[in-house]
Amino acid sequence: MTLQVVLGLGRSGVGAARLLHRRGASVLVLESGESPALQDRADALRREGIDVQLGVPLEPASFSALAVPPARVIVSPGIRWDHPTLEALRQRGIPTDGEITTAWEASTGVPWIGITGTNGKTTVTHLIAHLLDQAGLDAPMCGNVGFSAAELALARRDAQAPAWLVVELSSYQIESAPALAPRIGVWTTLTPDHLERHGTLDNYRAIKRSLLERSEVRVLNADDPDLRSRAASWDQARWVTAGNREQARSAGIEPHLWIEADQVCHPNGPLLAADALAMPGAHNRQNMLMAVAVGLEVGLSGAQMAAALRRFPGVPHRLELIREHNGVRWFNDSKATNYDAAEVALRALQGPLVVLAGGEAKQGEAAGWLAGLEREARAVVLFGAARHTFQQLLLASHYSGEVHQVDGLAEAVPLAQRLATEHNGRAVLLSPACASFDQYRDFEARGDHFRQLVQSL
Repeated sequence: MTLQVVLGLGRSGVGAARLLHRRGASVLVLESGESPALQDRADALRREGIDVQLGVPLEPASFSALAVPPARVIVSPGIRWDHPTLEALRQRGIPTDGEITTAWEASTGVPWIGITGTNGKTTVTHLIAHLLDQAGLDAPMCGNVGFSAAELALARRDAQAPAWLVVELSSYQIESAPALAPRIGVWTTLTPDHLERHGTLDNYRAIKRSLLERSEVRVLNADDPDLRSRAASWDQARWVTAGNREQARSAGIEPHLWIEADQVCHPNGPLLAADALAMPGAHNRQNMLMAVAVGLEVGLSGAQMAAALRRFPGVPHRLELIREHNGVRWFNDSKATNYDAAEVALRALQGPLVVLAGGEAKQGEAAGWLAGLEREARAVVLFGAARHTFQQLLLASHYSGEVHQVDGLAEAVPLAQRLATEHNGRAVLLSPACASFDQYRDFEARGDHFRQLVQSL
């Protein structure tokens, strides 16, 4: 029996280890940490017959010490794909694959809908899963949202196969899964992100593009400047635009879906009302059109999709309306982990706003976000590790509103409540423009904490 080594005891690593074990592989999990929580996870896997070693550094010597050389090493998304140890393993002829590959191998025969993009992919993933579910199709959602793909593949291993898998895919997952070839690929947007990992925008773009090139059907957002500028390089694609048909044609794109006279239109005629989705912002019309394009490929009618869109509850942590309190609406946009995503939120909501921003700063261009703050926000409350950096950005941009610094959200929320009252604010918006890892496990934990604080006001 060949040995498969899984790196990391995070959610994706545990899912991959269990899935490989159930499929008959000999599995060893290596984890560099040794915390009590990791010990508990290791003990649970050992009870299932999966070997785990804690406190093992990710270095070539750790693999040389193994009694049997691994036939393959499975890498969690949090580990750099170009890590020197992984490069050394490849030079020794040992294959490396990402966790998502184990799910792809285990779901042979089930068509995948793969959704990627810098911003918008989570909303589009939820919309597609909702459309298919409302049509009575068994199409669970997984990947970079909800269940890991390996966890889902394991959960459905002994059940009837799904009709579709709706899979959100990050650049980390795509670069580690060159075999992954969805039936339908969706690319929402492309702006600079994760450059600390991928090095250049060209590298980041190439990773995203590789997924679409392997997809049988490609759905692309014609309203994204980067994607639109490269339209001529695609031999076939389903382009969608929230503008009209002639605008797209002037850019050299023949749209598959567009909006005209408040209708979502297709070359065969109008499909559904453009206001079927109630979520605010022009970007959400783009998201809706990409989901509708997938629905058409799956065989759904315009009437089916219109009814489903009117019942869509929204996406947690993405412009999520938590409550209205004393005439002020509170929005959780914790998923906005970069400047571009936070700028989108500022375009979607009408001020005056009080904005909460901060966390672990990323590389990126902040000009559009700063302009949005000047336009819509009467006050900004900065928190977390990035608060000093953001203060300097706001000063340098000559921001005219109030700026406050606090340690965390526990202090930011009551301060935002006072500022909203003083400035007659319409809404308070948590839109961090940052990763969460300085204070939280992930953006969901940050958003959940914000929701708890707001609901207790």
